[in-house]
Amino acid sequence: MTRDARKGVHGPELDHHELLARQGLRFPAIILRHLRSAGIYCQPTVSIEHQHLAKRYVLRGVECGGAVADLGVYSSFADEQGNALAWLQRVDTVGVNGVHAIVVAPALVRIEMLRVQRTYDVLITRHGLRGVGQNQRPRLESSILFYGRRGTLEMELWGKDAAFRGAVCPAFYSRSGEALSVPVEFQDALARIAAAVCCVGCRHCHVLQPLTTPKGQMLSTAAPLSDNA
Repeated sequence: MTRDARKGVHGPELDHHELLARQGLRFPAIILRHLRSAGIYCQPTVSIEHQHLAKRYVLRGVECGGAVADLGVYSSFADEQGNALAWLQRVDTVGVNGVHAIVVAPALVRIEMLRVQRTYDVLITRHGLRGVGQNQRPRLESSILFYGRRGTLEMELWGKDAAFRGAVCPAFYSRSGEALSVPVEFQDALARIAAAVCCVGCRHCHVLQPLTTPKGQMLSTAAPLSDNA
């Protein structure tokens, strides 16, 4: 990676941790080849978008990913307290293990996970907007909340243990063998992501949810017709 590629759009060179927080998990070439071969698509990019009518900036993310028996990768988003966010729109596609829904919000917490058989990597990052001046595009500010590598879960959630999906998480350890604790507020979201990376031929959302009313009724997302239609 060149020096210029490590720079933010508006700011100085990013350090390693901020680069990891912004771009997400980085996979070696052999993992990328296997993901392409398996037909699993996962793009964890967080982008800054401008809402012209509301005259404000928001963040946009995509819930995507899925699994085959021995490999899975998934990325989705929660709010800063770990609660499920409502999707802006659900995306139905002909293929599986791809894009499932789109979300926009002023701030996002991204949860990413890679599974290779029973070994898991996870990265939880916070993303927000930092103002740089009046009438100027804000800067994306990213930070790492939890990073676990080579976690283990001795269950076949993609097969005989599928009934436990959403109820269990991998265990992560430091290099010295000490247990690493996932922040409590994100444990439920992490369990959902652990289920997602074991969802073979995934066609649905695991974290983002439909927008509902206070009475629990799903809101319609149909656009009203113009008077001139």
